[in-house]
Amino acid sequence: MQRLLVALLAAFDAAIAAAVGLAALLAPLTLLWTLAFGANADWGALWPLAGTLWQFGHGAPLDIEIAAEVLRATGVAPDAAAFTLSVTPLAFLLFTVLFAARSGARAARAGAWVLGVASGTAATAVIAAGVAVTARLAAAQTPLLLAIALPPVAYLVGALVGAVRVAWEDGDGGIVDRVHDVVDSWGEWGPVPASVARGAALAITAIVAVAGLSLAILTFVRGGEVVALFQATRVDGLGATVITLGQLAYLPTMLVWAASWLAGPGFAVGVGTAVSPAGTQLGVVPGIPVLGLLPEHTTIWMLIVVLLPIGAGAFAGWAVRSRLVWEGTPLPTAPRAVIAGGMGIVTGLVAALAAVLASGSIGPGRLAEAGPAPLPFALALGGEVVLGAAILLLSPRHRDEVAEERTDRWMAAMTASDSASDSASDSASGSASEEGVATAWGERDRRSWDDPNRASWGAPDRSVDVDGDREPRRYPGDPLD
Repeated sequence: MQRLLVALLAAFDAAIAAAVGLAALLAPLTLLWTLAFGANADWGALWPLAGTLWQFGHGAPLDIEIAAEVLRATGVAPDAAAFTLSVTPLAFLLFTVLFAARSGARAARAGAWVLGVASGTAATAVIAAGVAVTARLAAAQTPLLLAIALPPVAYLVGALVGAVRVAWEDGDGGIVDRVHDVVDSWGEWGPVPASVARGAALAITAIVAVAGLSLAILTFVRGGEVVALFQATRVDGLGATVITLGQLAYLPTMLVWAASWLAGPGFAVGVGTAVSPAGTQLGVVPGIPVLGLLPEHTTIWMLIVVLLPIGAGAFAGWAVRSRLVWEGTPLPTAPRAVIAGGMGIVTGLVAALAAVLASGSIGPGRLAEAGPAPLPFALALGGEVVLGAAILLLSPRHRDEVAEERTDRWMAAMTASDSASDSASDSASGSASEEGVATAWGERDRRSWDDPNRASWGAPDRSVDVDGDREPRRYPGDPLD
């Protein structure tokens, strides 16, 4: 009964995710239809348009063909009558992934994450197939196979990530626990996979935050150009609202472009163009208001911005290292190096996938090439994250880390000594306690204690706690790495 309930709830989550995405398109389109066409509106075209845009928002390219009468009325050249629009407004896909991750995590807490993920993905596939079959436009079409496959793939990825994360932390009594047991048997290499995933997630989050901040600063600096392009379109308030909503749907796409610019490779806005910190080379740019944010020129000194992704990697490395120390598992150099390299690889793969979705064609002719190139973006961002993470992960251990580790060893020895004293006599108890403290100090500390030159580094701390046990302390001979 519980498994059936989990399956039904996961399918319901998938239906809600699809309904919210479609409603976000239907609501403004309905308002536009009502205000623009009034009683003579062709309501039969509303659903096909919303469904087509929903498929496009999940990565399906849009093949546009302009009718001959529209070409004559607008004066558009005949060679621009047909083109492909493939730069995706990633807001819809991102919403599906996040909603699926939430659903997958809930199914994992219920103990049936495999069934929940499968049920939600199957429901999304059924909904996507229904939308693809019923929402067909003659002037703008998406490939049928991609329109059916891409929404459930997006849902599957999000649900798997959310479910596996919770199952890894809390256990699932199944395959994730078996994999976890195998990883735990690796000894000092056991924490590496979880640290790689945690560090990559932190690095990606930091990079997205920096990209968003840079985009906000650019909007403040070049807001006048954006307003000028809005005015040049000569649209009324309704048209300006539609354009603004469309640009908001492209906000995650613009974040990918901004991250590629910060990483160094930059992006293109047409064949033969380049926008990067090293320089900007633009031709004729479409009059889309958001493109007013593009810098007109840059200098080689702007390459200093690549320090920001390196800083994001350093932040992730510091967080991972702090977590390892807090968990009492300070790793040797080799596992820490693998963690840094793994963080760079995962970040590079995510960057490559984001670049594939955020690049493509934005119009006919020379506009058939736009967005970041996946390979340069992935290599640059992955390398910068590796560099930043390695700085923090491979640096010598701070004396505070060593002192904390020594304290943990001392406390463990004292706990063992106290356990032994419970079953012994009072005289044997005192002897066992002293032996436990001596054992905790170790042979090297005993030699340092007997060193005749110990007065040069100070007398030992003979302070005692309320139980009469000596407090741990660090000697100058202790290594820092």
